[in-house]
Amino acid sequence: MILEGRKLPRMIFSIQPLTSQGDKEIYSLMEKTYEMGTWCFDLPLANHLKSFKELKHFTNDETLIGLCHLGSDRGVSFLGEPLHRFESKVISTIRKDLLPSHLPRNILPPSSAEVFTQKEIDRIAFDPFRFDKALSSFDPKESPFLLVGEKYGDWLLALGRIDLLREMVSRVREKGFIPIFSGQWATFVLPTAKSLDVAAFAIPINKKWSLFDLQQATHLIKKFDKPVISLNPLADGKLLRESEGAFSFLFDELKIYAVIAQIASEEEAREITEVVMKFPSLIPPRKT
Repeated sequence: MILEGRKLPRMIFSIQPLTSQGDKEIYSLMEKTYEMGTWCFDLPLANHLKSFKELKHFTNDETLIGLCHLGSDRGVSFLGEPLHRFESKVISTIRKDLLPSHLPRNILPPSSAEVFTQKEIDRIAFDPFRFDKALSSFDPKESPFLLVGEKYGDWLLALGRIDLLREMVSRVREKGFIPIFSGQWATFVLPTAKSLDVAAFAIPINKKWSLFDLQQATHLIKKFDKPVISLNPLADGKLLRESEGAFSFLFDELKIYAVIAQIASEEEAREITEVVMKFPSLIPPRKT
């Protein structure tokens, strides 16, 4: 598919090492899947990025790209302190006052008894110095697309601070990246974050589940007029042996633009690639 003039494959592998030989295992599997024809990798952690840089240097392949991740906690502060230091307070605030009433409280991890007042929420601020420092780890030539948001993206939306996410997205674009908003709570994120100036939305969705409700998420995605990327399309590997049905649900029924699938072996990569090849390469365009 094409996002803002740049090509992105429908299948993007996220390598999950199974042993303590993390870095070596990541590089080895990255190299093997590259030899199979893979030219785009998900790079959620520093050791993934390190292995990717080594592979790109070794192959000297300019077409090889990665998808780096930048959590929105890296760009916000409260009273001059990074917001992640107040994570328990953020969680308790969302759990107490902002979580939709029909959702169970236990979807969020344990928290403190303290909550933010509205005045304190209003004082959460964009931290350009910390955000630019985090951004400097990435290169738009190696990773033209940047996944921004993650769990703190959802939490900032729940706190009503989408303005902070707009600041981050704008900064990402200024630095030459194409932003993709990555969220966890699919049925909350898609309608709430739709106005963000991003190329696509990446959310957990597969044939078995989606946060918070699979039926509602399915309905939203079918009507959504911006590209959607599936995170965890095989439900933590539970759908690996049913991958054709899993991808049919995503590509044929939901018209998902791309999937980011976790793999732990060359065999898994080969099996998934063979299945994805069965689906037409052209997907009807949507507004972006």
